[in-house]
Amino acid sequence: MTINTYANKRRAIGRVGLALIAGLPLLFACSKTDPYVPPDPFYYFESYAVGKNPTTVTTADFNRDQITDLITTNISSNSISLLFGNGDGTFRDQVQVKVCQEPRSLALNDFNHDDQLDVALACSGGDQISILFGRGNGKFDEGPQYPVHRAPVSISSQDVNGDGHPDLAVALRNDKVKIFLGSARGEFRPGVQYEYGDTPTSVALKDLNQDGQPDLVVTNGGPMLSAVSVWIGNGDGTFRDPKDYKTGRRPLGVSFADFNKDHLPDLLVINGEGDSFTTFLGNGNGTFQPGKDSGADASPNFGVAHDFDGDHIDDVAIVNLQSTDLSILFGRGDGTFHYPPRNYRTKNGPFAVASYQVSADNGEEPGLVTADNGAASVSVFLHHGRKGQIPPNSKPE
Repeated sequence: MTINTYANKRRAIGRVGLALIAGLPLLFACSKTDPYVPPDPFYYFESYAVGKNPTTVTTADFNRDQITDLITTNISSNSISLLFGNGDGTFRDQVQVKVCQEPRSLALNDFNHDDQLDVALACSGGDQISILFGRGNGKFDEGPQYPVHRAPVSISSQDVNGDGHPDLAVALRNDKVKIFLGSARGEFRPGVQYEYGDTPTSVALKDLNQDGQPDLVVTNGGPMLSAVSVWIGNGDGTFRDPKDYKTGRRPLGVSFADFNKDHLPDLLVINGEGDSFTTFLGNGNGTFQPGKDSGADASPNFGVAHDFDGDHIDDVAIVNLQSTDLSILFGRGDGTFHYPPRNYRTKNGPFAVASYQVSADNGEEPGLVTADNGAASVSVFLHHGRKGQIPPNSKPE
């Protein structure tokens, strides 16, 4: 079965109400001539309440107990939710903190050099960036706010000007990318602003050309471009003119992987229309080979790459809004994937996903956690190599 055939079948199902019959595609995704049976690495473990309409979920250790915690941005309740891990795959009840208006995205870093994780929020409803300073006990102090114009939708943090202080890159809805340069006290000053592209949807920072300087990657979701733009950093807080790489329709997000095991960064781009995602293999000098499109389930929204089946090849986990499921596609080692994927039913409106390890010992197989936008929850999927204490009634609704 070809990728295009698989994607066409998924789209056809979507037209007859895929959200109501999300379990049916696997019944005919494979034929008698297709011997591939995807591995089954995960099991649904439990869900936990967070604020209304979570848009991101991020893993970190906020209270320094060597156990992974979770943080979400909740766009409709103007809050973030913190869930502290117990070390067995379970979490305590959320601590919900009121923040700015419509927090859409966040970035974590130690902005004021006190060895505690801080939070930078992209507040799309308030047209501002808001800083929260971590205390190291899971609590935060309110920091400064910085106005932007307008509607910040994504934020990323690294030191882009080489002064040893974390900086910020912010994607703005009105075709702009704004840089903020950090100081030793966790305060920021405006840096360069670039007007380029068409409706930026995500921004990320990573050294793509191995010169030790972060580079900038932006997805442009507008119909005039539908591309991922790569901006090579100059090391002084500025970036060279971007190079565009064509994606599928309405790219929503970009993340990094090493799909072909050459130790060079590759790109994973999720396309919001056409039920697909695109991978770009890196050349090591900040340029990329033409993208390879692969079929996803219905309305993919966010993805993350990791080796989930233990073959030392990066795989992809994608949450799909319309089909209400989590798809795992297992890599072939060349930027393409085996078909069919392994699908797991989720709670309503799976919007984001993160790779998740219960503790910081790094000795376990990675699980996954999803942000369930329509259910005001996060859901934990543990790896079969890690047996948690399964809660009662542990099935997604």
